[in-house]
Formats: sequence, structure tokens, C-alpha cells
Amino acid sequence: MKLTDFLFALKPLFATVIGVISVAVITKVLGIRFFDKKRKYHPVAGTVIHQLFNFTRLLDYMIDRTNHRKTYRLLSFNRSEVYTADPVNIEYFLATNFSNYGKGWYHHSVLSDFLGDSIFTVDGEQWRHQRKTASYQFSTKMLRDYSNWAFKSNALKLAEIVSEAAISDNIIDMQELFMEATLDSVCKVILGVDLDTMRGTYKEGTEFSNAFDEASAAIMYRYFNFLWRIMRFFNIGSEAVLRKSLSVMDEFVYELIRNKMEQAQKPQDNLPGTKGDMLSRFIELKETDPKYLRDISLSFILAGKDTTAITLSWFFYEICKNSHVQEKIEQEIRETTNVAAGSTIDELAARVTEENLEKMPYLHASLNETLRLHPAVPVQGKFCFSDDTWPDGFSVRKGDLVSFQPYVMGRMKFLWGEDADKFRPERWLDENGILKKESPFKFTAFHAGPRICLGKEFAYRQMKIYSALLLGSHSFKLADQNKPVKYRTMLTLQIEGGLHVYASRRE
Repeated sequence: MKLTDFLFALKPLFATVIGVISVAVITKVLGIRFFDKKRKYHPVAGTVIHQLFNFTRLLDYMIDRTNHRKTYRLLSFNRSEVYTADPVNIEYFLATNFSNYGKGWYHHSVLSDFLGDSIFTVDGEQWRHQRKTASYQFSTKMLRDYSNWAFKSNALKLAEIVSEAAISDNIIDMQELFMEATLDSVCKVILGVDLDTMRGTYKEGTEFSNAFDEASAAIMYRYFNFLWRIMRFFNIGSEAVLRKSLSVMDEFVYELIRNKMEQAQKPQDNLPGTKGDMLSRFIELKETDPKYLRDISLSFILAGKDTTAITLSWFFYEICKNSHVQEKIEQEIRETTNVAAGSTIDELAARVTEENLEKMPYLHASLNETLRLHPAVPVQGKFCFSDDTWPDGFSVRKGDLVSFQPYVMGRMKFLWGEDADKFRPERWLDENGILKKESPFKFTAFHAGPRICLGKEFAYRQMKIYSALLLGSHSFKLADQNKPVKYRTMLTLQIEGGLHVYASRRE
């Protein structure tokens, strides 16, 4: 039995006893650090041990804590971990006092085996350099056009697979298909490589995708397992899984980078501005360090693959549970694209243009509502660089971890009203059907402040393209309407066991 399986098998009472003992030990050993009478600190709601024993229901545990207090602390052995759902506090440490909060050494130590020295793990000049370079790439018309073509091409492939399943009346796992489709898309956009994982013709691509998911789960577990460094040293449990997964990932990515750099040396392939993918553009800018390219590639693959696929998966789950929403979206797609009855998917695709996508506010509202309830990254954290006092009057100390919780915030009635737990796209539209905007410090799915997601608009375009092609041509229903759907505790919010549906062609 794995260490994680053993821990999860322990009874809740034992977890509570361990938690109480841990609080006593932490308080005794660190005393004044957590109870400095000269400052006022947020109320203590538990310890990281409680998180460990609630790992499989971690987000529900956080909801329970936040329902009692908007901001609270969990005690660790050498710091406090502060969690908040208060937009005022979030704006303060993500924007107002941005320089005092960053990834820090702690987040870097946890994430660097996976993401290296990439934009998601570094601060200061390293972060500014990568942010500036990536921001320029995302702003170019070439990348925008290239990505739109890649998104639509892979959405068509996915629609073909769905059509085949509809004809044979087979159950399909939409989450798995979205993971494969978005991996194909993001690797095309970032690396300029066709993986075709949807058809399963690329064995190494499938192995990479599986390893990526295992590595993501193992890295997430580090945040709640204070023994991870010891486990890594002895290569046991989740750390053994991580090491094996990273080996598969690195072999795959470095091989792609080597091939791309070799292609760049060929005169016929080395004309400036002729390559649309991001890796080619980085190489054109003389970024030729394989480690740097590996780190930034994996970061963008993580951002582009999991997050979009997960949002689409939860989106399809919600519209299957709320069939009236699905039909309203389909009607909007048909009316906007003005396709005739009996049109082919290719004819529909030709009408799915950026201009028409901008005329689908209800689709956008439905995606926003999905992101509110099921944000792809459910918890995001920062490292406090020096003692500080927040707008709520409570203090945080140098070395504390501070986190905002998009998943929890989406379910808070004090933010979204009494129906906060209901899927209702109309909350995003005014009386004229115009899309309403919310503060990024309240609707935090794309982060906020200077680190707000660079690929936000790319993500929306990809999700709209996939949704328009699939919902404009097919209707969907859950394979088992009564089966409870749960999340899997990872860096990203995957549906545990996948999303199994039936599809049928619209007449």
C-alpha cells in the first residue's frame, strides 16, 4: 500500500487527534511567533495536518473553514498559512503591495522539479524577463491567427470523433477527449508539433499526457506533506511516482526541443517570421538554452492543456445537468453563425469566426459561470517577503504563505448571493443581455494584478471555438444522471473518473 493510501485510510478521529497534538506542539515550540501580543493575527482554524487528512476533500474542507471566517490561518511547523476569500485582502497582496508577495523560495522548492525556473516559479528580474517576452508573443497577430487555426483544426477532429460515437451510440469520456484535444492544440501552438493524441496514433504523446497528470498530483501533495523531502531522498511513495513521471516528460519535451532547434538550422526553415509556433519564435529571439525552453514550454503546456480542458469538462457537465442552458447556447450558435439546416460540421466551422464568437454573450456567460464554480486552478498562493498588515487590520509575518481560493470564493453567498451554489449564466448578463464584468479580485479564475493570466483571451477563444463546433452540431447528456461527480485533488480541478456522456447529432 502506498503511503498516501495508508494516510487516507486512517479514521477521521485519528486525524483529529493528530491535529490537536500538532497544534499543541507547534504552539509550544514556536509560541510567540504565532501569538505575538503586539500584533493581531487572523484566527487559527486548524493545522496543515488537518489538510493532509482531508486531502481527498480538501476544497470542501476549505469551504467549511471559510464559511466561518473570510480569512483564517492554518499552523505549520515553521510558519502560518493564511487563506482568504476577501476581495479587499486579495487586491492588496496581488496588486497594491505586489512587490511584497511572490513565489518565494518555498513555492520554488515545491514546484521547481516540475516547472523549473519558469514564469510560474520565479520572481524579480527572471519573472519580468519571461513575462515581457511571453507578453510580446501573445500580442502578435501571427500567434493569434496561428492559434485560431490550431484550435479550429483540433476542434474539428474532436467533432469527428464525437460524431462517430453518436452514430454507434457509444459512451464517450469528454474529459479525456478534451485533455487530448487541448494537448494537441497547445503543443501545436507552443512547439509546432502534431501529436494526434485524440486518435491515439502517437504512443509517446499519450505517455507524456499520463505522466503530466501524475506529476501534477504528486506536486500538489507536496504542499500538505511535510515529509516530501525525505520521501524524495529515499525515492518512495508519491515522490517515486513524481520522479518516474518527470523522466517521461523530460525525455519527450527535450526530444521535441532538439528536433525544433535542428529544423531551425536548416536554411529553408530558417526564414524570419515564417514559423507561427511559440518555440520557433523564442528560437528566433536567440533563446536557445534547452533547460529554459523546457521550463517555459512545460509551463505553457500546463496553462494551456489542463486549464482549458478542465473548464470545458465542467462546462459540459453543467450544461448536461441544465439542459435548458445547453439548448439556449445551441440556439445562439445557430442564429449567430446563420448556418442552414443540414449543414456539415465543416460548413459550421467556416462560420465560427472571431467576429461571430464575439456575438455570443450567453456562451461567454456560461463559460464564466463554469469558471466561477469550477475554476481550473482552485487555490493559488504567494510567499510573504516581509511583515505586513492587511486592510482588514490583521497582520501576516515574513515567511507566511498567503493564498486566495477561487473555488471557495465561487461558492460564498456574501460574494454571489443566496444562489451562489447554483449554475446560473444569467447572473453575468444585464437586462439587455450585455455581458457584465466583475472585479478580478472577486472573480479570480484568471488571477489578478501584474500576474494576471497572459493567455486569458486565448483560453476564451479556444473554449468558444470548441463549444461552438460541438454544441452547434451535437447535443449531449450524461451517461448516468444519478452518479455523483467529484473533483480530484490536484494542482488543477479535474473530474474524478472522467465525464462520461452520450452524444447525438442535431437535426
